[in-house]
Amino acid sequence: MSIADFLASLEGSNLAESIRNSLYLFPFIESSHVIGLTMVFGTIAIIDLRLLGFASSRRPFTRVAADVLKWTWVAFALTVATGLLMFITNAGVYYHNFFFRSKMILLVLAGINMLMFELTAGRSVHRWDRYESAPLAGKTVAALSLVLWITIIFLGRWIGFTTTRASFKPDNNINLEDLLPK
Repeated sequence: MSIADFLASLEGSNLAESIRNSLYLFPFIESSHVIGLTMVFGTIAIIDLRLLGFASSRRPFTRVAADVLKWTWVAFALTVATGLLMFITNAGVYYHNFFFRSKMILLVLAGINMLMFELTAGRSVHRWDRYESAPLAGKTVAALSLVLWITIIFLGRWIGFTTTRASFKPDNNINLEDLLPK
């Protein structure tokens, strides 16, 4: 099976068609994706700002991480799930979109950056846990993390503006009342 065939099978699935044909489902999924991404970025920003010494610097890093990272992973799971649901509705277009591909590459780099933290400053956290900021390796990873995640957010918005279905023509004769359940 070629990539084009695989993408076409995703788009042709009952789930993808249901999402695509629903007036409410895609906007609900997209809104959930944005909420999840907001939580991912917000919790990661708390960790990164702590590593840089700009926030929560009086609290031990391990305590901040224990309080926050569980929410990061829950939000990340929501964001991945909703992202996949949006992807299947227009898989061929998303797959070939420059901004989508760039976002996926940066997500992988963000994961590698997190691994780099674990392999450097994370291994010596017991030595600097109560310091106002992390050692240089931790600060570098934190600064890069913020740049990566902000760029991921911008790319995500560009995806939305560059992957529309050209065949869709809005009906200008629809009244708002016609869209609401009776």
